[in-house]
Amino acid sequence: MTTGEGASSSPRSSLGARGQETRGILLVLGAALLWSTGGLGIKAIADPPLKVAFYRSAIAAIGLLLLLRPRIFKKSPAFLAAVGSYAICLITFVVATKWTSAANAIFLQYSGVAWVLLVSPILLKEPFRPRDAAAVAVAFGGMGLFFIGKFRAGGRGDVVALVSGVFFAVLVMSLRLERGLGAEAAVTWGNVLAAAVLLPFVADDLALTQKSAAVLAFLGFVQIAGAYALFVQGLKHVTATQASLAGMLEPIANPVWVFLALGERPSPYAIAGGIIVLTAIGWRTLASPPEPPVMPAD
Repeated sequence: MTTGEGASSSPRSSLGARGQETRGILLVLGAALLWSTGGLGIKAIADPPLKVAFYRSAIAAIGLLLLLRPRIFKKSPAFLAAVGSYAICLITFVVATKWTSAANAIFLQYSGVAWVLLVSPILLKEPFRPRDAAAVAVAFGGMGLFFIGKFRAGGRGDVVALVSGVFFAVLVMSLRLERGLGAEAAVTWGNVLAAAVLLPFVADDLALTQKSAAVLAFLGFVQIAGAYALFVQGLKHVTATQASLAGMLEPIANPVWVFLALGERPSPYAIAGGIIVLTAIGWRTLASPPEPPVMPAD
């Protein structure tokens, strides 16, 4: 790893830089591991999806305000789009996870990266390379596998997850437009907005069992707030490519936790589709120059 000091860099400074890089990767991996518990927590309680989404975002907002202490709230279209799209992602991910398998919910939301590759040349004026076209085609092919045999009432969760992926793409592109914007501000105010929007819909049913209260506290304070605190620290020591690849632990581990704890087995088509989507994203990330890391949206 180069340090910017050329041949004058000492072995000790190189070792220190390498140690900081390792620390950064471990922090991002820790964040991804915490994010990946979202599916398990949402599936483990019987409360309706909007109630779960309200409490998770409300608790996360408190945690993020305490941990990250964001001091900005811009009125620019890009910032407002980032806050709004993140709030929608938070809500639709919970609904999708309740209505379909955890694997389908996370893989289809994560496929929003493909929409970023497709739309960013128009919206952000970023170059569209042949490898981008190949990655988009492969990712959309993988997404199609999720819908085999699902065009019926039981497939509504997959449709919501796909919508979540679209707003995930809006979130990523909005943050790229606001290049000087701290991502922690957008995710903090996004949770505040999600809780505020959902409150009127759940105000008549705010009672929680002890189990639900404990799970929702974990989802808010740990799965979202704690994970983002780790992610922000990790980004100080790793490249965007390293962060994006380490973050891919989340969609891999999410359905594994649900399967081990609750026995929910993804369909073969979902497993194949998830592998194809993640392979396309990983290949494109490694084959391209570093970019801002993809922020998990759940």
